[in-house]
Amino acid sequence: MAFSYLTLQRATEGIYKEKGSKFLAFGYPVDSEEEIRAHIETLKKKFHDARHHCFAWVLGPSRERFRAFDDGEPPHTAGDPILGQLRQYNLTNVLMVVVRYFGGTKLGAGNLAAAYKAAARDALENAPIVEREVTGEYILEFPYLATADVMKLVKAFDLQILEQQFEENCRIRVRIGLKAKDAFLKKIDLLQAIKVDVKVWPVDEGKN
Repeated sequence: MAFSYLTLQRATEGIYKEKGSKFLAFGYPVDSEEEIRAHIETLKKKFHDARHHCFAWVLGPSRERFRAFDDGEPPHTAGDPILGQLRQYNLTNVLMVVVRYFGGTKLGAGNLAAAYKAAARDALENAPIVEREVTGEYILEFPYLATADVMKLVKAFDLQILEQQFEENCRIRVRIGLKAKDAFLKKIDLLQAIKVDVKVWPVDEGKN
């Protein structure tokens, strides 16, 4: 189980030219397919006169979700080479889009794949890469009298509070590093004479 992953710290750009064709590469750190679609649509509007907007993306701490798209180029000559570069750098939660302006000369499948690969690599060579901790989010529900004990544990584990509500029945949503999760939940279970309900966020009604 992965406790951390490598991703881009911020957006990055690259370029490659071959026989009049220009390949513009744009890399982004992303956390969802919604973000991915938004970046792609923005680039399509900005470079509306380009012939191809090819891309690849990877999501998930174990890089379990991914896609490569050729956008009209010969099969496996654009998306796969871009995806290969993301894998070469062991990145996830990353989108790479390569916009091609056709220069009038056909490159052939081999040269085309090499061009997309080179553009993506140029963007990644210019990119700051960071290691991020894998986290999960939990909802803690507890009586008001238990607030001091629960918050003491939240502080001890240096958890980020995302939402909080303190009334007769209290509720907080926290972000927990995967490495610390089991120890934190065990400490919650050991609280004496206090019932703390723990739910995964987003809440799955079939699980507590």
